[in-house]
Amino acid sequence: MQTSSLPFTLRQLRYLVALEDTRHFREAAEACGISQPSLSVQIKSLEESLGLTLVERGRGPVRLTQAGREICRRARDMLDAGQGILDLTATLQTGLGGTLRMGTSTTLGPYLMPHVVGDLHKSHPELRLYIREAAPRDLLRELNDGVHDLILTQLPVAGATLSVARLFREPLGLAMPVDHALSAVDNVDGPDLTGQTILSLSPNYALHDQISAICMETGAHVSREYEGTSLDALRQMVALDMGLTFLPALYVRSEIEGRANDVVVRPFRGRRFSRSIGLVWRASSGATSAFEGLASAIRDTARRFPELVLEG
Repeated sequence: MQTSSLPFTLRQLRYLVALEDTRHFREAAEACGISQPSLSVQIKSLEESLGLTLVERGRGPVRLTQAGREICRRARDMLDAGQGILDLTATLQTGLGGTLRMGTSTTLGPYLMPHVVGDLHKSHPELRLYIREAAPRDLLRELNDGVHDLILTQLPVAGATLSVARLFREPLGLAMPVDHALSAVDNVDGPDLTGQTILSLSPNYALHDQISAICMETGAHVSREYEGTSLDALRQMVALDMGLTFLPALYVRSEIEGRANDVVVRPFRGRRFSRSIGLVWRASSGATSAFEGLASAIRDTARRFPELVLEG
């Protein structure tokens, strides 16, 4: 469908608005930084383009016609919208603004993003962030398909066309029933896991591969009878004494600490096991500056959690 160009310019509309505000050709011209004859010519040209008389001409203050007032009212909206585009452009060039579509892992987003969103609302009120949760492998596919502008996920991720900003490392704690023998120790170590049954999420989650690697290193074995679909499901299975599991620190802080619970979590000596968290986006997006700004904002939020180790 072919569209014709408008028969007027934003500059002409700005002159008409100035004329309504000042009610005088000379003052309107001064406000717009042009000569009075030039403003008069532009107003006349606008009237001819529209086929309407916009200004009553005579002695005394300038008055707009009924048509002039209606055109002027809409002109103000157009000028405001135009200024909004300029303001948004400046924001996008120098920082965070506009609308971003973020995908996030279900094992991370619910326990971090409420804090991030609260901080962003204060520091970048012009930013709108739409968040969608999915399994990490789905997130990566959807990022490449353009469903998301960027994703918050466990690293590493594969893809030569992707850019990554590392955010922090999140310790993994060992969750067990409250009456388990290891609940009596303050810190657990690798040998404590030998022969233990470990519950894990399904292979759709990056955490599954990491838990499997930990089990191989420590002599524990991953249960093949049950694979959780969420961290909550794993915690419930642990409470039923079906095995132990590894839970990320932010989940533990949000859902276990300070609550009456039938599971306890013990840290590893020296924070031995942890997962790396980062932001990932398409290198071709042209928004690297904004995304790095968002990464910096997330790190600022992460600083309030002493268990996290900042990266990047």
